[in-house]
Amino acid sequence: MERMKRDLQPAPTDVTISSETAEAQRIQQAILDHLKANAFSERELFGIKLALEEALVNAIKHGNRMDRTKKVWISYHVHADEFVIRIRDEGKGFDPHDVPDPTVEENLERPCGRGLLLMRYYMNEVNFLEGGNVVLMRKRRTPSTNHKP
Repeated sequence: MERMKRDLQPAPTDVTISSETAEAQRIQQAILDHLKANAFSERELFGIKLALEEALVNAIKHGNRMDRTKKVWISYHVHADEFVIRIRDEGKGFDPHDVPDPTVEENLERPCGRGLLLMRYYMNEVNFLEGGNVVLMRKRRTPSTNHKP
């Protein structure tokens, strides 16, 4: 039965943006508005906002190297019980295991790795695919806020 409910959800929303922070902010707000309209809690919205912002900034800054001619592809789906988003850039990718752990004492003053830490903390799943230039994130709703139609 759960499978049937998911199949009845609207198709994912697909958006392509240029590598500009204003475009990233615009799509981020549109996604948050969509989540609010589907009764995601303030706590869920807070975490998703932080993870989403980090993922988009990483795609633009590190993936596409701030090249405004390069694109970022975003596909997201709001289910009754979860939010799933896939972000792909035109960069060469990276190995997330090569990113220094920002919680280790010698890295506390270094800025690298904090965004990945936030993404992993606030989302239930964070996976890097296709050589590291695709991130797939999933946030399952907590049972108390899970409002099924």
